[in-house]
Amino acid sequence: MDISLRQTRAFEAVADEGSITRAAERLHLTQPAVSMQIKKLEEQAGLALIQVVGKRVFLTEAGKEMLRYCRRINRDVQEARAVMQALNELRHGRISIGVASTVNYFATHFIASFHALHPEIQIRMEVTNRETLLQELQELDKDLFLMGQPPADSALEATPFMENPLVVIASPRHPLTECREIALEALAEEPFVVREPGSGTRMALEGFLTRHGMELASHMEMNSNEAIKQAVMAGLGLGVVSRHTVRLELAAGALVELPVAGFPLLRQWYLVHRRDRPLSHAAREFKRYLLEAAEEGRLSELPEQAEPTG
Repeated sequence: MDISLRQTRAFEAVADEGSITRAAERLHLTQPAVSMQIKKLEEQAGLALIQVVGKRVFLTEAGKEMLRYCRRINRDVQEARAVMQALNELRHGRISIGVASTVNYFATHFIASFHALHPEIQIRMEVTNRETLLQELQELDKDLFLMGQPPADSALEATPFMENPLVVIASPRHPLTECREIALEALAEEPFVVREPGSGTRMALEGFLTRHGMELASHMEMNSNEAIKQAVMAGLGLGVVSRHTVRLELAAGALVELPVAGFPLLRQWYLVHRRDRPLSHAAREFKRYLLEAAEEGRLSELPEQAEPTG
């Protein structure tokens, strides 16, 4: 059956009004136009749907069955229209965001500020490591990703939105904290506490050292920034982390940023999504809001939080 919305609406109006004339007035159509839609619907059904007695219209048994479906169709279309309008007006919608663990230090507060403007948009944020983010980018698992250097892939649209300075940190008790200037070579024999292989910070550090003919001497690997901070505070070695992750500890004197030549290493945070997955209206608004906040410097003013350790 090839039934149109014009037919279902006309039939429902005739059934409600019990009159083709009044149904035409309700639909702002002519009487012949309504009669034509009913006739086409009957042709599709292969059965008589109405019976006209005088000026009154009565439904046949087939008409009563058809009316149930017409009401359902019209109701579903009205609901779909309302949902689409709500999505267009950002009164509804969902966004899934993959966030690199380092970005989480300020991303949560930014997402909270966005949610305050659009409370009816549901946001699902998952914090994970770089390896998992790269896998999810291939699997179209999220709408948006906030991460460090994205892979070179023409299928991705990557927009830098904020500087990510990598700094060398030490315990306040470390002898190098007494130095005003530290040559890079002075770190050659220092033990380091670093992120796992494949992490953006680890790759940036190793690339920088390789360009200067150096490599990490002894080092311990940790799978989170919080673990690195705790290890450095305990005196297990030096660390290289994003300055965003240690602002609170630096202000409190729990950690010290060392003035090492060549540092900070300036990287960028990126907003990434796949070109072959069209963004929803809600996701486009989130992207616009993030880039606008970054351009105005509001991201750097956000409070930061400790990374969950549990």
